[in-house]
Amino acid sequence: MSDPTLPDQAATRQTLAVHAGEDFFAVEGVAEGDAISFADELVMDDVYQLRQGAVRHPLTLLAAADGAGAGGGPGSFVVAEGSRRGAAGRAVHLDCCLTLMAPDGTTLEALVLVEVEDGGVADIHLLPLAPLAPGADYRLVGADRDSAVTRLAEVACVSFTRGTHITMASGEQRPIEDLRVGDKVLTRDDGPQAIRWIGQTTLRAVGDFSPIVIRKGTLHNENDLVVSPDHRIFVWQRQDTLGAGRAEVLVKVRHLVNGTSVVQREGGFVDYFQLLFDEHQIIYAEGIAAESLLIDPRTRAALPPEAGARIHARRRHHDYELRKAQLEASTDPAALLRRATSG
Repeated sequence: MSDPTLPDQAATRQTLAVHAGEDFFAVEGVAEGDAISFADELVMDDVYQLRQGAVRHPLTLLAAADGAGAGGGPGSFVVAEGSRRGAAGRAVHLDCCLTLMAPDGTTLEALVLVEVEDGGVADIHLLPLAPLAPGADYRLVGADRDSAVTRLAEVACVSFTRGTHITMASGEQRPIEDLRVGDKVLTRDDGPQAIRWIGQTTLRAVGDFSPIVIRKGTLHNENDLVVSPDHRIFVWQRQDTLGAGRAEVLVKVRHLVNGTSVVQREGGFVDYFQLLFDEHQIIYAEGIAAESLLIDPRTRAALPPEAGARIHARRRHHDYELRKAQLEASTDPAALLRRATSG
């Protein structure tokens, strides 16, 4: 069913790979035997495990263009029609960010999302920001409401990594770490455009923060392109090899991972850079057309007030995105894209 408070043209979709709340349960402590819940019901130092055989399910959410999904402000959403988890039309609230300690002393984070109906809790979803090992003990050492919205926004922020060469308006190939606000970058749709803000974060390269590597030559790129998993690249097809019904498409790089020419690199830390323009742009990184940072209800919380003061207008290329299901027929989507661009 549709939600009249969230018209399609004003809503932003986001699909999250979540665990069912009942699959992450306390094995020791005050809440022993209970599934993970919202912050008010959690007790520090309780130990949780992920159920053997537990899998992550796609939860597709809508947030209103003004950032107030379900009437609840940032961190509030509605389950979208067609979501494989959750009930369409129900409100979902981002409750808190958990900090969990593994047996070896390392910590990881997970977000708790609460699905509600008629004012009561209908379901709990757990979004790990790093992989959880089934059967391993995780001690709950933190539950922070204030950081949850920012952490989810960081997942959605498209980012380039240190060393990525960006094509400037002059044609120069400049490392992203050498760019400055005001520098003019070549854009596909609007020619030279000035950078308005540059963000930089250093994160542990785990889970949804592990970068995707498109290896040299995979898409005619001169060097490896290393970007965040939800980064979208722009592809112009000489022939409609992808069956998209149009020449121009956007594809999330996470959908191209094949274990050989496109891989996800986990471990250590990664320096991420975000480039912001007056409008959402397609720019060139290592010769590949890729998007710049989009200010929308998902990302605004990760930006300083002066950068996130407004939401980018919808542009024509936003309608070009291919969904994962449209690529699943191919055993190697990256090779398919290469053929599409080669004619």
